[in-house]
Amino acid sequence: MATQPLLAFYGDDLTGSTDVMEALSLRGVDTVLFTGVPSEGQFARFAGMRAFGIAGTSRSQTPDWMEEHLVPAFEWLAARGAFLTHYKVCSTFDSAPHVGSIGRATEIGRRVFGEVAVPLVVGAPQLIRYTAFGNLFAAFRGETFRIDRHPVMSRHPVTPMREADLRLHLREQTSLAVALLDLAATIAPDADERLDALLNDDPGAILIDVADEATQRAAGRHLKRLAERGHRFVVGSSGVEYALAEPPEAPPVFAALKPVERLSVVSGSCSPTTEKQIRFAETQGFTLVHADPRALIDGNEVAVEALFAKALAELNAGRSTILATALGPDTDLGASIDRFEGARHRIGIGLGRLQARLVRETGMTRAVIAGGDTSSHALAELGAFALTLRLPFPQTPGSPVTRVHSDDPAFDGVEIAMKGGQVGGDDYFVALRNGG
Repeated sequence: MATQPLLAFYGDDLTGSTDVMEALSLRGVDTVLFTGVPSEGQFARFAGMRAFGIAGTSRSQTPDWMEEHLVPAFEWLAARGAFLTHYKVCSTFDSAPHVGSIGRATEIGRRVFGEVAVPLVVGAPQLIRYTAFGNLFAAFRGETFRIDRHPVMSRHPVTPMREADLRLHLREQTSLAVALLDLAATIAPDADERLDALLNDDPGAILIDVADEATQRAAGRHLKRLAERGHRFVVGSSGVEYALAEPPEAPPVFAALKPVERLSVVSGSCSPTTEKQIRFAETQGFTLVHADPRALIDGNEVAVEALFAKALAELNAGRSTILATALGPDTDLGASIDRFEGARHRIGIGLGRLQARLVRETGMTRAVIAGGDTSSHALAELGAFALTLRLPFPQTPGSPVTRVHSDDPAFDGVEIAMKGGQVGGDDYFVALRNGG
């Protein structure tokens, strides 16, 4: 890349990474998402891109895993010389000391990029996520909740959010002091002086509130000013990208999706949002294939082959299928699954392998993976080394259709959509099949 890239990023899961790619692409910033550290040849194929990132799995990993894997990934990103490097987390900030620790990732970023305060930007009004005086709010079904009272995130099966004040939430994950440039200070006439005063106390990180267009623009200006002063590592949601990149005068144009006769969906999501999407899709001709997650965890070949055969038969008959391990939080097997080490990883890998076999066997050109953690582990089974944006869904930001770049002709060029559990309207799967 001949000129300095605007942004490099590492996503803590796959759907979060595609969220960044979408946010940048909609602002006219050409972006490529790699599924791992690329070879020099793979990286060179995307010369001229103004932004690039790596889709990781750290959201579902331990602090020890982060120490082993984030350090080399961050070092590779740092060596690319982007103006700013972003550790992308979910806009719901769900994390815990033992898994997906945002605090530990922040500590590692400081070691690699310099021992200076790390800006934190989590609010993203485009996603109906707001931070106000350090507290995070998120919408669900048209109503906005404090994150510790959110109907989904307060009940997340792995990382339930029990604290809305993000400084208190991070206190359980890191000893770094977290300062706050609050909602009023962010846009105050003396905002720069207030930020400098906070920096004089040498905090480990500094949270910048974002709750509307004005505070988002101000946050973008603060990020640029901080980067120019050596604070070139930032942690946050895709609110970072929305703050940094101004919308272009002429929005990018994307070709509409053509309808497909059949669509294959694999889902490891326990979200009630995904449950509603599955149930609506059933009314529109999709066949639901129930997958016992224990078969994927145990590697029960007989059960897995039965699942594959059933889904394949439906697809060969021209019917779209949804292969799902759960229908809402009440069907999550919880403790009976989590007592097995790496159980949820195995579910994602197992679903990915099934999806890869279905795509290869049928020659499908479009497929879907539902569940943020599931997507991260499943995509690796599809042979993709990179993704680019195929089509954003303005009505459901953060869940675009992407194009697969693979050395395997069976997968190269396949359109794939990946969505977090709580993302999308009831007709999400149906719309992907019907095109438009």
